Amino acid sequence: MSALSLSPPLLVDQEAWELAAHLLVAPPTGTLSDNVTSLDPLLEKLLLLNRQTREQPFPPFPLADLLHFGIPLMERQWSAQEREQVRQAANQWRRELVGDTVSYVVNRNLNPSNHCILHCGFCAYRRSEGEEGAFRLERSKLREKAAEAQALGATELCLQAGLDPDATTNGRHLDHAVGLLVDLKEAAPRLHVHGFSPQELLFLSQRDNLPLQEVIQTLRQAGLDSVPGTAAEVLCTRVRQLICPEKLCARTWVTVIRQVHQAGLPTTSTLMAGHVETPREQLAHLCTLAALQHQAWLEGNTGFTEFILLPFVGASAPAPLRARVGRDQPDPEAMLLLTAQARLLLGPWFHHHQSSWVKLTLPLAAEALDWGCDDLGGTLMEEHISTMAGAAGGTRQSVEALEEAARSRHRPVRQRTTLYGAPAASC
Repeated sequence: MSALSLSPPLLVDQEAWELAAHLLVAPPTGTLSDNVTSLDPLLEKLLLLNRQTREQPFPPFPLADLLHFGIPLMERQWSAQEREQVRQAANQWRRELVGDTVSYVVNRNLNPSNHCILHCGFCAYRRSEGEEGAFRLERSKLREKAAEAQALGATELCLQAGLDPDATTNGRHLDHAVGLLVDLKEAAPRLHVHGFSPQELLFLSQRDNLPLQEVIQTLRQAGLDSVPGTAAEVLCTRVRQLICPEKLCARTWVTVIRQVHQAGLPTTSTLMAGHVETPREQLAHLCTLAALQHQAWLEGNTGFTEFILLPFVGASAPAPLRARVGRDQPDPEAMLLLTAQARLLLGPWFHHHQSSWVKLTLPLAAEALDWGCDDLGGTLMEEHISTMAGAAGGTRQSVEALEEAARSRHRPVRQRTTLYGAPAASC
């Protein structure tokens, strides 16, 4: 698969592919708008746009306005005082949408394998067969981890794996995935299974020569409850050519997400930022996510449950990208500002914004609560993908640590489910 692909991948829905072309926003071109000379009117107009859009039952998607306000918001070099104004505006909009309560989920991260056929330029996790550090967990071990998570009070299992060419049952990758879901549900029947990224779903479809929609529906029937919106990275051809040319292209990612949403499965959404992308490419990515959510709501689907900013960690990333970025850990100031910008630009379409303690460390993730976030993510219990890339946040958090982080920002806190409801034990 090439990031430059202009024809639909095999086995995706043609209608979803055509609509994806309209939903995928290209990075805007042209000079900076001359009529935006100060931050105050820009923030006022953007907040007004968000409020007006929220109040309309079926509003048109205001892409032109988002780009008009978004270019200066993302591209201008604001002073320290103006950065504080952006922070306050993002916090104000967050408060209007979801209030002050901070949420978190008790979950376990499961990585069945790091064998992968792709060679993404930022990934320190993937391994080839026989390579040092390669692993593939036995099914019995995965069942044990799932049962342990349920016993410890988790409400979610989060599955993340490489594209393992040998993960088959009866010669089929889908049968192997179904068997995994069935085993996990038997071992931990009360847990919500969140797994199979758009890249993994397409892999299953193409490896087994099955329509993507059949793959999605089969996994849903086997126990899949929601899908992580990873593999998005930055939804821009130039960036994907540089960091993940083997991965599904941006239009294909949008197409797969469309089909997942249409099947009734909710997803998360992500942006991996702070590497080779430009502010306008960040803006286009955010507008694409908002357009996708707008379309999902028009069709009566949940769509995205949250937005997660994933700062790039390069400490153990492959040398070429690490050298190009010139930084091993995220730039705190840049990521906090982007957190606020995302809250403002994703407007009424995304109620929940999560800060990543894995990428940022827990103290900085807590600080992001003052820049528009309302969620601290999950306890994870174990984490390998970001940790192997050199992330400094650690592999797990306790409930007590997450709650203390929220209270350190003078915010109330609650445990949630994957879909932001109250856990059964709390009802």
